[in-house]
Amino acid sequence: MSHSDRGLRRLAAGTLLAAFEGMTAPAWVLRELENGLGGVTLFGFNVTEPAALAGLTASLRAAGDPVVSLDEEGGDVTRLAYHVGSPYPGNAALGAVDDPDLTRRVYRAIGAELVACGVNLDMAPDADVNTAADNPVIGTRAFGDDPELVARHTVAAVEGLQAVGVAACVKHFPGHGATTVDSHLDVPFVDVPLDVLRARELAPFWAAIAAGTKSIMTAHVAVPALTGDRPATLSAAALTGLLRGELGYRGVVISDALDMQAITEGVGLAEGAVQSLAAGADLLCLGPRPGPEDVAGIIEAIVAAAREGRLPVERLEEAAARTAALRTWFGTRAGAAHEVRSADAPESGHIGGTPESGHGGGTPQDGHDGGGASSIGLHAARRAVRLDGSAGPLTDPLVVEVDTPPTIAVGDVPWGVSPWLPQAEVVRVRPADADAGALLERATGRSLVVIVKDAHRYADSRALVSALVAARPDAIVVEMGLPVWRPGSAAYIATYGAARANAQAAMELLTA
Repeated sequence: MSHSDRGLRRLAAGTLLAAFEGMTAPAWVLRELENGLGGVTLFGFNVTEPAALAGLTASLRAAGDPVVSLDEEGGDVTRLAYHVGSPYPGNAALGAVDDPDLTRRVYRAIGAELVACGVNLDMAPDADVNTAADNPVIGTRAFGDDPELVARHTVAAVEGLQAVGVAACVKHFPGHGATTVDSHLDVPFVDVPLDVLRARELAPFWAAIAAGTKSIMTAHVAVPALTGDRPATLSAAALTGLLRGELGYRGVVISDALDMQAITEGVGLAEGAVQSLAAGADLLCLGPRPGPEDVAGIIEAIVAAAREGRLPVERLEEAAARTAALRTWFGTRAGAAHEVRSADAPESGHIGGTPESGHGGGTPQDGHDGGGASSIGLHAARRAVRLDGSAGPLTDPLVVEVDTPPTIAVGDVPWGVSPWLPQAEVVRVRPADADAGALLERATGRSLVVIVKDAHRYADSRALVSALVAARPDAIVVEMGLPVWRPGSAAYIATYGAARANAQAAMELLTA
């Protein structure tokens, strides 16, 4: 391989964020890092506990100079706490509180945890304006459905992460909030005029750019007025014309995972990589499916496209320069985490509840709030939780958790309330299979608590809850998704998320 060939292959490899199974880096990843691989994206299956993750990222760093990224949104989408549930309440809860300083502190705490584990880029915050109630992929990941509210909290999140030296990655450009299709499975369409897109979807991105976000993630979403039927990830009109041109963005553009079916079922993985780079992306997130042969094939396809002139070498050089500037920023921010960790220490004073949280805290029954940085998450969850009606003291409670299928973005993160109601009998049911009569009989003479997640999106969940509440109007319903649909129960609690912190805050209301 000639010197120029090696240089071109290195440029191509430098655009990729690979992923891998397991809690140690495989040899092929370390080898590719030595040959210029841009970095990695970590998932829940790479993470056990912080010390092990720090060891993994140190091994990656020993092989190259990687961008080490993951999706740590707090709330329902978590990688650090994938196996136990997040100690942070998520964006919908932060939007419900609507205190940007609280959002900034939560993201600063998340950033401090990431820095300690060796992660330097967080694929967060989600800046989508969730205007479609039936959105299957965003929902509680969004701060809300109001562009101005989403914009101010997006800025606060960017500031919180970047204060400790973690690059924010504001997503999903140009907006995934008005969709009813999951782009993991197909190409969603946002069929609105450009003036609506500018006023609604783009408002948080404008604000994030002004706040200095280091990166922005593309959406595999087609906007016919802008991209035709092509997803924005592959659209020069979206990434170069709109984002670079009209919005004036100069930072790193990162593609959403290219192994999602919106791309693989359309143009294919390798061709998707070529087209995304040509459209204006700088780093390509590959997701968990592509293995070493796939990654090598993608690099070869990028090199071939550059040789053919379909992908100008100057585009690869521009991408490399932007990523190099990001790495320089990482270096200048080293040490910032320690300063902010010290500043965050007083947050532990919030874990017992405060007057502003609207109710007393009490002592967590199993210590899951953890103290330290994550206690700001519990404080935020307590401020977000809403009780309508009267819960009253519980008598030998039966808790019916109505199961909801996990989304691909969230994955199989545990959720539920049993750690905070040790005195309760907790039954997890699939709504299609549940016997309302049998559940009601079991609840005779006992308090009935029904837990749902996004009931407005599932007819069988609504039918089961309605049957239970019709027979037991004294039931307490806890909605751990978006509180769009409400049954006529005696008490209704909205948590705005199903993370560990949301569940604890809700159960404290019932046991206070």
